[in-house]
Amino acid sequence: MDKNVQEERFTEVIKFTPPLYKQRYQFIKDLVGKYKPKKVADLGCADCTLLWMLKFCSCIEVLAGLDICENVMKEKMHRLYPLPGDYLQPAERSLTVTLHHGSVAHKDPCMLGFDLITCIELIEHLEESELEKFPEVVFGFMAPAMVVISTPNSEFNPLLPGVTSFRHPDHKFEWNQAEFQSWALNIARCYNYSVEFTGVGPPPMGMEDVGFCTQIGVFVRKYSQTSETAHFEKPTKAAYKTVFKAVYPSLKDEKYLQIAVVSEVVFTAEIIKRSLMDHLNSKHEEYSDGPVEIKSIFQHSKNCVSEDLEKLAVEKYMEPSVSGNVVYIPLTKIFSFPKVNQLCGTFENFCKLITGKVTLSSDGSAMVVDTEEENE
Repeated sequence: MDKNVQEERFTEVIKFTPPLYKQRYQFIKDLVGKYKPKKVADLGCADCTLLWMLKFCSCIEVLAGLDICENVMKEKMHRLYPLPGDYLQPAERSLTVTLHHGSVAHKDPCMLGFDLITCIELIEHLEESELEKFPEVVFGFMAPAMVVISTPNSEFNPLLPGVTSFRHPDHKFEWNQAEFQSWALNIARCYNYSVEFTGVGPPPMGMEDVGFCTQIGVFVRKYSQTSETAHFEKPTKAAYKTVFKAVYPSLKDEKYLQIAVVSEVVFTAEIIKRSLMDHLNSKHEEYSDGPVEIKSIFQHSKNCVSEDLEKLAVEKYMEPSVSGNVVYIPLTKIFSFPKVNQLCGTFENFCKLITGKVTLSSDGSAMVVDTEEENE
């Protein structure tokens, strides 16, 4: 049975709103919002719900999950694939999501370099031998800037109907507050971390000494890892098997950036063209009582501006102009639009991205847009 489903049955009389497991995930999401980690790993990720929530956090560029049960991950991992909207509007950040099958008692270099590692309702599932190795693997080897560990508070169990021993049949132990804090403080001392204790699922009024239903330890490394302090021990062989990997489209990838820029340029050019056409139409109406073909309006514009309109229209700092059945829109005009400017950064990069993707004037200084659709 899913641990979250079983937990809801036990806690339904207490009426945790939202459900306790959602409160734990929200705790992590709030922490991410506060500290903005770029690389986050969830150990014991199970059905990948927490990873799915975190993929929407704009600060995160790398997400990794690890679980001993491959089938549980595979059942829900499809939620971690990019959506069609991710391709239509790529984000500015890059995002890679990876799932690994393996044990937290083993070391694998793929888990190095993370800013935040979460262990939500994990340690109580570990065998004694695994629990002994856990601190060295997570705090000694992985050594992230922050670790969050949550585990059941056994002092709360008498308040949960139906709980006679442990909350889940796979639990190997459940600690009270003193036991968890003693274990956590010893780890913090050994690996040079500080730790603060909190939790989710408060007890009923008047029973505050019982503590939270889920107790949480937030560990923060006391120093910044440098080349002198970093842990250099690396296994020669990978201990985990990668079962899933998704790389999201990003504007940091020139392929997706070019698609986004060209799309925005075409859209911007259409706006400029329509504005110019509306202006010419309104001017012509001042001289005509009846309908007239658009082509004659273009000719009127051409005569008013210059006999050599095309040459003038492609000058860099000219406003858009019409010649025959085409509109010439200077690239500097398009680049001045905030969205285009923001995407490209520099005018040189802008020119590079659109070259060969849109029709340009002979000297390359203006975009050429056909007016045939307007004539129709």
